[in-house]
Amino acid sequence: MKAVTANRLSDGEVVFWKAGAWVEGFGDAELFDESRDAEVEAAVARGKAQPTVIVDPYPIDLAPVEGGLAPVSYRERIRALGPTNEPTHGKQAVGGEVIEALRHAAGAARSTGRVDLIRRK
Repeated sequence: MKAVTANRLSDGEVVFWKAGAWVEGFGDAELFDESRDAEVEAAVARGKAQPTVIVDPYPIDLAPVEGGLAPVSYRERIRALGPTNEPTHGKQAVGGEVIEALRHAAGAARSTGRVDLIRRK
């Protein structure tokens, strides 16, 4: 399962692709299974064609967790929850099933969708 994410250019907010638009909540994101890889690439391409709206769209891998789905990558879970400085700030302050699933997810420390961007010497 995958979703597409980016940052909104106007304020840096993490956003997710949903049916031709960008939404703020991870729980509102459009989910793509493996049979829809072409649609994932089309969503990323449409995002890249909107340089005055969002920055750096890319797909993220999702995995089932207790209570729903969560990004595989720790980094992407943090982005989906909002700032980590205080649980009463950002998206995590909203609460609900999606937020609880993200809080209790565990997994990889690195984003599998962006490994090619990491250069190590």
